Amino acid sequence: MSEKTMKELQTEVDEYIGQFKEGYFSPLAMLARMTEELGELAREINHQYGEKPKKSTEKDKAIEEEMGDMLFVLICLANSLNIDLEKAHDLVMNKFTTRDKDRWTRIKE
Repeated sequence: MSEKTMKELQTEVDEYIGQFKEGYFSPLAMLARMTEELGELAREINHQYGEKPKKSTEKDKAIEEEMGDMLFVLICLANSLNIDLEKAHDLVMNKFTTRDKDRWTRIKE
């Protein structure tokens, strides 16, 4: 697989969803779906790094796959609301590098 920009990811998801008459779910439905996916991610992390071992009858799911599910739903939500996730990322990084620039202890060079 090649590296993709966020814009390319958003376009790829939009083209996939665009094949179907139903289109994107409503923002509220996607938020519910994202919450569901977050629960699945939390469950996997808890099984692998927490105190709750998996039942022997439960199949393994990769944390990577659960993060992919979250990313897909986030991209769907962003696309449906016409949000450019690259711009959203830049806004957040600007906040961290300005407002929060002295919040954490830097590693000395």
